[in-house]
Amino acid sequence: MNNDSSSKIVAHLKTWVAAAAPGAKLPSTRSLVAEYQASPVTVQKALQALTSQGLIESRPGVGTFVLAARTAKPSDYGWQTAALRSPLAALPPASSTMRDVPLDAISFHSGYPARELLPERLARAALTRAARGEAALSRPPAAGLPELQSWFAHELGASTPAGTTPPNPSDVVVLPGSQSGLSSIFSALVGRGQPLLLESPTYWGAILAAAQAGVHVVPVPSGPDGPDPAELTRAFEESGARVFYAQPNYANPTGAQWSAERRDQVLDVVRAQGAFLVEDDWAHDFGISSDPVPVASRDDSGHVVYLRSLTKSVSPSIRVAALIARGPARERILADRAAESMYVSGLLQAAALDVVTQPGWQTHLRSLRHQLESRRDLLVTSLREHAPAAHLVQVPKGGLNVWVRLPDGTDLARLTRECETAGVIIAGGNEWFPAEPAGPFIRLNYSGTNPGAFPEGARIIGEVLKRNASG
Repeated sequence: MNNDSSSKIVAHLKTWVAAAAPGAKLPSTRSLVAEYQASPVTVQKALQALTSQGLIESRPGVGTFVLAARTAKPSDYGWQTAALRSPLAALPPASSTMRDVPLDAISFHSGYPARELLPERLARAALTRAARGEAALSRPPAAGLPELQSWFAHELGASTPAGTTPPNPSDVVVLPGSQSGLSSIFSALVGRGQPLLLESPTYWGAILAAAQAGVHVVPVPSGPDGPDPAELTRAFEESGARVFYAQPNYANPTGAQWSAERRDQVLDVVRAQGAFLVEDDWAHDFGISSDPVPVASRDDSGHVVYLRSLTKSVSPSIRVAALIARGPARERILADRAAESMYVSGLLQAAALDVVTQPGWQTHLRSLRHQLESRRDLLVTSLREHAPAAHLVQVPKGGLNVWVRLPDGTDLARLTRECETAGVIIAGGNEWFPAEPAGPFIRLNYSGTNPGAFPEGARIIGEVLKRNASG
């Protein structure tokens, strides 16, 4: 007997089940074998098919029975409204940068580099070695593998000038990605209902983490050179805040990099206010025409809490980052991390450490710099040629994105919708503002797939902008 025979048995039994009462017992397997002149295996296949369709159920040692018909009805979750009560803070919607899109789309929206920009060979080999080692089965220390702590501390220490004490490995806390670090920092150092200064515009994930922590966000305007020190001082004094979150190197979304003078000015303000600077160095590995110099390298008194991620540069699947904090602040953050996740996967820590300590890592970073430069320049040239109404705020010296100012009156929702219809996925700039947006912006990522399509994508953006202006 074959599958056709099984299908015939299924069809006949469906007719029998439809006429039978709920709970009726089907003939035994032996009876069905005799009735249909089929093998026991073929009959079992037919019964399994009916079971998977929800028509019958088998009770071991008893028999097979017709299931009662189930009438679909909408679920009532109304009781949860009273149980959950009102949310303490309204959370922003999921970022458009995390969307999955069709493979044939021209994608400018993502926040992650394309696969060909990752050290794939190094990452695969590192994961293989880590799986064979002790890290695959042992629990790592809460603050991270000591060797990885040392690597993070040494990297920041390498840029520390003479006269400033470099960080110790014991100042490092390894994280499962920098996003979870932001949540812990805001909870531990700011506290629910307390003020937090954020650059505006700024990383959407920081805005989300602030909302989740229930802190009161105070925007500080920040341009191509970073925040104005006078404005920052005013924000500290008027709000009473003691924490300022910023991205001094290749900020997301603007690409801004603070000058040496601005780094010193902001650090002076933070010190004078007796406050913390949370420095998010997310793009440390993505310098193009400049090198990142962390503000934390000039601080040894615990005013700067430094975040350094490897997720985007090593692999999105190896979510490993670290924070460097000194004094009681580190202990508060570590306590929050213990409550959140106890420790970071030792397997991922070992793999990340393996990648960044291989000789091939520096070779990869040098190649990456050139690849990002060519992609950035291609996108910038394409926008200037095909979308002249889209104003580049600046050509970034590093990072993954360009920040584009659109003409006043541009309907951003309509623009993104019409671009998507034409096969181009862009990210509207509104989600990078912690308060009202300062105008219509879009953020375009030049590290995504298929850079050869950048000119066509820019042409479509330009055409849609023209239609919007005329409509």
